[in-house]
Amino acid sequence: MFSSLRVRNYRLFFSGQVISNIGTWMQRIAQDWLVFSLSGNNPVALGVAVALQFTPILLLSLWAGVLADRVDKRRLLILIQSLTCVQAVALGLLDITGAVELWQVYLLCFALGTCAALEVPTRQSFVAEMVGRDQVANAVALNSSIFNMARIVGPAIAGFAITLVGTGWLFLANAASTIAVITGIALMDPDKLFRGPGIARAKGQLREGLRYVRGRSDLMTVMVLVFFVSTFGITFFTSLAVVAGNVFHTAADGYGLLSTMLAIGTFTGALMAARRGVKGRPRVRLLLVAAGGLGVLEFATAFMPTYLAFGIALIPLGYATITFLNTANAIVQTAVSPEMRGRVMGLYVLVLVGGNPIGGPMTGWMADAFGGRSPFIIGGALSAVAALVCAVVLVRRGGVSLGRVLVRREPKVDVSSG
Repeated sequence: MFSSLRVRNYRLFFSGQVISNIGTWMQRIAQDWLVFSLSGNNPVALGVAVALQFTPILLLSLWAGVLADRVDKRRLLILIQSLTCVQAVALGLLDITGAVELWQVYLLCFALGTCAALEVPTRQSFVAEMVGRDQVANAVALNSSIFNMARIVGPAIAGFAITLVGTGWLFLANAASTIAVITGIALMDPDKLFRGPGIARAKGQLREGLRYVRGRSDLMTVMVLVFFVSTFGITFFTSLAVVAGNVFHTAADGYGLLSTMLAIGTFTGALMAARRGVKGRPRVRLLLVAAGGLGVLEFATAFMPTYLAFGIALIPLGYATITFLNTANAIVQTAVSPEMRGRVMGLYVLVLVGGNPIGGPMTGWMADAFGGRSPFIIGGALSAVAALVCAVVLVRRGGVSLGRVLVRREPKVDVSSG
């Protein structure tokens, strides 16, 4: 389960992520609650904040993938993490001094999204450089395990800390936590990284990456399914604040507890994915089952009558969610050529979170117009339908068996020109 931790460079990265992810989730809870408070508990304002945070990913992630293929990913990550620290400090100081206004939070959400647009494709493709291709699935799952462990700890701390000291200090705590990531990356041994061939700057490299994915039916299937499920189904990380405040009428600690219950499921799912990651490459059948299960469970969760029942239902929903996301990520990372990994991961990040500018406002509008439960009902139904349609398409094409590993022979790629 922990085989990737035998690699020193990955251990340094892993250790820094344990601390930083807790801070990230504390900031996320604090930011959502700050927007919710400044707007007078308006779900639409929360959706706008989400849209602003994810719009830069829609605009920049493809180019970030090209950049990741060209430059030293290690140094680029250090620079991006430093800028993320500055954003958290600015938001924290504005909040603590009482000068914060909603438009300022919106502006800093956009700044954070810009950093994320550059960081996520770079970090995702850097995983293979740290551990090598054979350990990618295991390392991806371990990354998810610490991310979701932080999702348990971070919201639990944030919910009570907001009540005790307010949201501002949580932003400063996140800024301090980024130092752990920067330190871990700086201490790595560059000579022990599994780097692919260098890609010189040339015209047409972005189009080359898109053609590569378009020519791979396995990758296209993953991209399409991830887009629909992430855009319309995995919106509950945002709508939980609405459910906590407007459906069950709880305060910040109630929102934090719901987030923790969801994270218990995602953490458990991530550990099981790490165990599967040492047994072979991921299968398309698992991807489709996880997507369908996510949709059905989300739909059922919407009808839970009490706060306790709703919270308990979030545990299996979290398990299905992280199983789907980990499987999709591992399939993409293990199925591509090293020299194309940055660009393919840039596209993957685009379809994974690029729909949030659509899904965020849509979730806020649905919650405002039809009630706080409606995003779960509609999102769950659309996710289940998307999984069913993709399964039917694969079976009818006959090119990929649902019981086989989703890996095709890679086409030859000329990386010397655009």
